[in-house]
Amino acid sequence: MEAARSAPPRVDYASRDYWAGTIKMGLSKFFILRVLHDGPMHGYDIARTVERTTNGCCSPTEGTIYPVLREFEAGGFVTATEEVVGGRQRRVYELTDAGRAAFRVALDAWMEATAALQDTGRAFAAADRARAARGSGGECCS
Repeated sequence: MEAARSAPPRVDYASRDYWAGTIKMGLSKFFILRVLHDGPMHGYDIARTVERTTNGCCSPTEGTIYPVLREFEAGGFVTATEEVVGGRQRRVYELTDAGRAAFRVALDAWMEATAALQDTGRAFAAADRARAARGSGGECCS
């Protein structure tokens, strides 16, 4: 007898929260690279700087930032060194040359996606205006 399968959670594609979360997940990695491009930082500073840089759009938590930093470190995109600051040991992360190159590639990719989104937004707005003009156009032969 086959075990009963539970249905996967239903995704609400009409939810702004769903889309905002999806966008923020992708952007968080990008903005972590971006702020490290300015210089070495420890995790808490990275998270706060990303939040400030994005005006709160992306605010990575400890649960999201440290796995990304470990992934970047394993891939050779950042290095981490231990420092003692105010009696506390902290890991300070710094971009490698590979990390700087990855940031440039990511920037190009995001800029290309941004241009496509802007084009889509303009086309969508134009279609809405045309639809509205047809709907209120004083139909003469009704």
